[in-house]
Amino acid sequence: MINEEIQKAASNIKALVTDVDGVLTDGSLTFDENGVEYKTFNAKDGQGIVMLNKTGFVTAIITARENGTVRHRFKNLGMTKLYEGCKNKIAALKDFMAEYNLKPEEIAYVGDDLPDICVLRVVGLPCCPLDAVDEVRATAKFVSSKNGGKGAIREICDLILKSTGKYDQIVKEIVNKC
Repeated sequence: MINEEIQKAASNIKALVTDVDGVLTDGSLTFDENGVEYKTFNAKDGQGIVMLNKTGFVTAIITARENGTVRHRFKNLGMTKLYEGCKNKIAALKDFMAEYNLKPEEIAYVGDDLPDICVLRVVGLPCCPLDAVDEVRATAKFVSSKNGGKGAIREICDLILKSTGKYDQIVKEIVNKC
C-alpha cells in the first residue's frame, strides 16, 4: 500500500536516477578468467525504464564502477545520462540537476548501500530495493517489495507513472502495438 506522502512525492518526479549493483542487478559480481565482469539485468526493470523514457522522464545511472555491460544496458534502454566511476555520487547528482534543470524534489533515486545515502538524503523520492542495507532502508521514503535486480526498479517506475497520471497512457500505447 502506497501512503499519501509517498504518492505526493512521486507525483512531483521528473527524473529517475539509479545505482547499478544491487539495484539494477542482484549485486552479484561475475568475472571470467581474464577479469572481464558480467552482470545480469531484469527485463521487467528495463521495461519500466523504457516506459519512463517514452513518457518524458529523464533517466540516469550513477555508479562507482566502470563496466561495458552497464554502458550497453544504458544505451539499450535509451537512458539519458550515465555517470561511471563516480566515487562522489552527490557531485554527479549536482551535475545532473544542473544539466537538466532539475530540483531535488523532482528526482527519484534508487540505491542499496552506504555510498547511496548522501544522494538519498537530498532527493524528493529516495527509494531502495527490499534487500538494501539497513541504513539505506532507514533513509528511503519508499522501500520496494522486490529485491535489487528482481523487479524493484519496475515497481518504482510504475509508482512514478501512476502517481503522475501517465501509467494508463503508456500501457495503452504498448498494448495497442501488440
